[in-house]
Amino acid sequence: MMQLFHEVSQECSRITTEKYSTSFSSSIRLLHKDLRTPIFNIYGFVRFADEIVDTFHDHDKALLLEEFKAATYDAINRGISLNPILHSFQITVNQYKIDHALIDAFLYSMELDLDKRKYDRSGYEEYIYGSAEVVGLMCLHVFCDGNKSEYERLKPSARSLGAAFQKVNFLRDLKADYEGLDRVYFPGCDFRNFTNADKEQIELDIQKDFDDAYKGIIELPLKARFGVYVAYKYYLSLFKKIKKIQPQKIMEERVRIPDYGKIYILAKAGIRSQLNLL
Repeated sequence: MMQLFHEVSQECSRITTEKYSTSFSSSIRLLHKDLRTPIFNIYGFVRFADEIVDTFHDHDKALLLEEFKAATYDAINRGISLNPILHSFQITVNQYKIDHALIDAFLYSMELDLDKRKYDRSGYEEYIYGSAEVVGLMCLHVFCDGNKSEYERLKPSARSLGAAFQKVNFLRDLKADYEGLDRVYFPGCDFRNFTNADKEQIELDIQKDFDDAYKGIIELPLKARFGVYVAYKYYLSLFKKIKKIQPQKIMEERVRIPDYGKIYILAKAGIRSQLNLL
């Protein structure tokens, strides 16, 4: 019956992913079936932590995050939790021997979101690492399935992909972060006077992350390559759309890729995959 509890818990992580992010859940479904459940388990954990600091404004968020952090390590150490999200996460952490330092860094970035409002360059890079790059590295543990040399070789690209995704999200969510949460992630930017030069400098940085990420994507194990490539192409398309928008417009609307655009990205990626052009 323990297997049933595992399955129910992991189903909760899958549902969480699908409810919160149709784009990521669609990309995960393109992974080999052996990889889908552990990646859903990672996303469920990340989503719940992020939800604490971004949404639960009527509650003691610091206390909730502290309790969530303690429960996370308790679940990992004991190999069980009655919280289905944490139970499914600990299964993946323990099965794939995910480095606990990655979890530490992620939870520290979540703690920063409780109080931190502005970042200098070093603080920004630390936040990006903890909030996004380590998530890519957790997934890479799963993709490499114990192959340490492969993991080390692909680490830089996995970090770049996580960074690119996060920075695109920052640009897309400028209005919500700045006006709703009073957060300014990009160092040296005054969003009351967000200029073309500011935006172009950010975009150059993001483009480098995308370029570096692609070098690793094409070397990923076959089981992971197509799903990760589609997620990469989706965010790259989002980024290209953002680049065409004037700075003041970024502060007024949240850029999206319509469903027909996502279908086109998937179809084109499928053709490239069949022709071995990834």
